[in-house]
Amino acid sequence: MKKLLLPVILLSSVVAAQGPAGYYNGTAGLTGYALKSKLHDIIAAKNINWNYGDLQNYYNQTDLDKYYDHTAANTTYLLDIYSEIPSGPDAYEYTSSQMISSASAEGLGWNREHMIPQSTFSTSSSISDYPMYSDLNFLIPADARINQLRNNYPYGVGGNTNFYNFTNGSRMSNAAIPNYPYTGRVYEPINEFKGDIARTLLYFVVRYEGKLGSFNTAYSTSSTITPATDQCPFDGTEERAVDLPYIEMLKQWNNADPVSQREIDRNNAVYAIQKNRNPFIDHPEWINIIWSEAPDTVAPLAPSSLVSTQQNARFVNLSWIPSADTDILGYRIYVNGSPTPVATTKNTSISIDHLDPSTTYSFTVKSFDKGYLESPYSNAVSATTLASDSYSSDLMIVKYIEGTGNNKALEIINKTGHEVNLNNYRINIQLYNSTSGNYYNADTYELEGKVSNNESFVILNPNATLSCYTNNQARFVTASDPMTFSGTQYVELAYNKTITVDAIGAKFVSNPNANVSLYRKNTVTQPASAFNISEWNSYATDYCQNLGTLSAAEITPVQQKEFTIYPNPVHDVLSVSGKIENIKSAQILDFSGKLIYSEQNPFSRKKTIPVQDLPAGSYLLKLDGSVSSFIKK
Repeated sequence: MKKLLLPVILLSSVVAAQGPAGYYNGTAGLTGYALKSKLHDIIAAKNINWNYGDLQNYYNQTDLDKYYDHTAANTTYLLDIYSEIPSGPDAYEYTSSQMISSASAEGLGWNREHMIPQSTFSTSSSISDYPMYSDLNFLIPADARINQLRNNYPYGVGGNTNFYNFTNGSRMSNAAIPNYPYTGRVYEPINEFKGDIARTLLYFVVRYEGKLGSFNTAYSTSSTITPATDQCPFDGTEERAVDLPYIEMLKQWNNADPVSQREIDRNNAVYAIQKNRNPFIDHPEWINIIWSEAPDTVAPLAPSSLVSTQQNARFVNLSWIPSADTDILGYRIYVNGSPTPVATTKNTSISIDHLDPSTTYSFTVKSFDKGYLESPYSNAVSATTLASDSYSSDLMIVKYIEGTGNNKALEIINKTGHEVNLNNYRINIQLYNSTSGNYYNADTYELEGKVSNNESFVILNPNATLSCYTNNQARFVTASDPMTFSGTQYVELAYNKTITVDAIGAKFVSNPNANVSLYRKNTVTQPASAFNISEWNSYATDYCQNLGTLSAAEITPVQQKEFTIYPNPVHDVLSVSGKIENIKSAQILDFSGKLIYSEQNPFSRKKTIPVQDLPAGSYLLKLDGSVSSFIKK
């Protein structure tokens, strides 16, 4: 029998608009897609990404049924929204130990259900992509048979033809989603959980904004999925993300089925485990606020005055005057007349990388608006890359920690001379099957966000117990396959899924790097797709000195600084002039690379950096990717 439904709903109207103090800072006053992008920045930062195999035990913290058939004090049964009967006893129940892979009937066992099918985001049928693969915010325990029959069909309003009827009243039927062209099968949940599902699906498109364009979207003919069953409602855009008629259905489900105490408790439990939240459980009203854009039907004007501001061996900097329209979402950059954009940005400048030296390229730019209408092309600009320069050709692995147990870490540095978008990078690993005697590519971990020039970041296994580095210090924390490596295995940093950028070890062999930490020699300035031990210094197991810090030798000066510091030498306050209003981070380091001072958004209200507490000596001031030295008297 269902317990305390009315108080739960009343409570949710108060508790749902909560969340940890300060968690949603910066969202006040935002609406539409600007709010969605800000929420992405919040919930994508500093997650702990666990292994898919860890979820079975974590469901005992996130998904016990203490709301319907049991009390919180004594239940060991999982709450399965596909089979839960709110009005009375369930037809069957499961404990976490009853996980199975498949079933021929309901009630035989449960398995892990990706509410957004894996085919949407996985590289192939044999390789799963983290962090999506194990994200608890959209992975739930579900009856194995219902999960199996749901397959990769979308959730939706069902029509008059039922293919399967399940014990709690949910069903598989023909689609009858208003104004939506999809006519295949849908899984329609019972009303009790329609809001839960709507809020979960929209969490996904916020959390993975920036990657949605690379996912398998609606009506795809990709060879990795089956078009007859894979009908994802995503529209291929990053901001709107979902087909408009489908959004309207999700809005209705969100409004008709308010946030429950179960969702609130689950959101808090997931937050404790992986350190991010579903914002639509905390603020369900944000769904209507975000998907409220009313775009016009007029295509925007073209950007103008496109110029190349810097040419290097492997990248070119472009800038342009923005379109005059007020509803611009972003800009698409095209190269050599290709109809496919090489990059997209919300800014009016960008670095286009992975170019060939001594090569001439032609660039154009189009703007696009909230209705996803494109402008005409801008003027074309021709740019010729240099034959060579002092920058690294790509990102580099500079530290490799192979310690006892789960003490695994990688440090990667950007010395390319420009900001790098990490969304096209991943960490791959090759494992050995002792039964078949073959090596195989295991699941992969995708990076995300951006990294400035001269910035490094650490990827850490969350179960690591290193003496000199913690989860809170690492940018990426994951227990995915690539971060469970041993020194005998091959690990690589890859670009665009399959292009090897840098590597530890060799493929198809057992490597001799077990129980050592490897630090790249400062004399090595380029990544290498083929591992060479002579480029590395070897240290003992669990050695991690200076992990996450840069030495002076690892910092590459930027050729064209856009700021000036003065006075130099300085007594108490260091003044900064130039293009500083958009600088996100200021850091002061000593010449060993030790971080002395850090400040976020340092010039939002001032144009100075305090240095009065520094001992006399020489220091480096790092503003995003630009570095200058100064002397403190």
